[in-house]
Amino acid sequence: MADAFDSYDLAGTKLANRIAMAPMTRSRAYGPGATPTELTATYYAQRASAGLIITEGVQPSVVGQGYDDTPGLHSAEQVEAWRQVTGAVHAEGGVIFAQLMHSGRIGHPSLLPDGLIPVAPSPVRAAGQLYTHDGPKDFVVPHELTEDEITATIADFVTAARNAIAAGFDGVEIHGANGYLVHQFLASGVNRRTDGWGGSVAGRIRFGAEVAAAVADAIGADKVGFRISPDNPYNDITEEGTEEVYTALVARLAATGLAYLHIVESPDRELTRRLRAQWPGTFIVNPATYPDVTGPDALALITDGLADLVSFGALFLANPDLPARLAAGGPFNTPDRASFFGGDHRGYTDYPALSA
Repeated sequence: MADAFDSYDLAGTKLANRIAMAPMTRSRAYGPGATPTELTATYYAQRASAGLIITEGVQPSVVGQGYDDTPGLHSAEQVEAWRQVTGAVHAEGGVIFAQLMHSGRIGHPSLLPDGLIPVAPSPVRAAGQLYTHDGPKDFVVPHELTEDEITATIADFVTAARNAIAAGFDGVEIHGANGYLVHQFLASGVNRRTDGWGGSVAGRIRFGAEVAAAVADAIGADKVGFRISPDNPYNDITEEGTEEVYTALVARLAATGLAYLHIVESPDRELTRRLRAQWPGTFIVNPATYPDVTGPDALALITDGLADLVSFGALFLANPDLPARLAAGGPFNTPDRASFFGGDHRGYTDYPALSA
């Protein structure tokens, strides 16, 4: 019977345990050119006891940025800045993957240079607003990617993945969840194309599958994970034929031989079970616990065999030594939601460890 505190072989990379730190946007890339800072290195190094750290979303291109002060991996300056982060994590014995996140239509022209506007599979504006340094702004109608631009965007993911390896990351996770670009291609409410990149199930899964295949070819499938969130309405997403779409996508990803599949679970546990049965490799579950944070009870998913690893978000944010606290049965620091996005060290690197 598997135990959360057992070591684990992730496609040849040894993990100290089966507890993952989920990707969480922190909006503190205050270095020049959207780069992480020394504080970022401290933040991740503090959490290096995770079996696997998956970073906050990192944009693979300039137009892929969707929020203020999020980091990139598309320039030499950014690669160099990330080296201090990966070096700090490795010095503490940790394993760290960069999450590659293109925000697609979730963004605003005010965040982008040179007259750029957010992009998407179809020119469908997201409902709602984006919160920026200048206050809330309505989402705009995005630019519909041409076929040549889709090909260029896939190439951007590949370049960012190569940059991640150059920066010392152990691998990358492709963000195909939470209403961002890859998810937008999967979702019928956003993807209204009638060419080979939309319409049918095969068309809708094509972008995500081709990004995964291209990145795997560039850096090795054993260094690539993929995150999905079936039936997740976040960022004004509507999906049709969810099980058919994700069954087809998972089949394509499995054929590519990726290191892992990471599911942001919907309330439909049975869908999670079916995808778990279909996936031949490592299966990471971020359990459906909203509005509560994922807590210690989630470790039972490993014992029960539903998950190989469980990812924790807010609880890891607030407890830098989370594996030790889970092993001890607590106590747990309470996450301060007011400091989740932006700010200084407060609510970022000042959460105490048990040893303190």
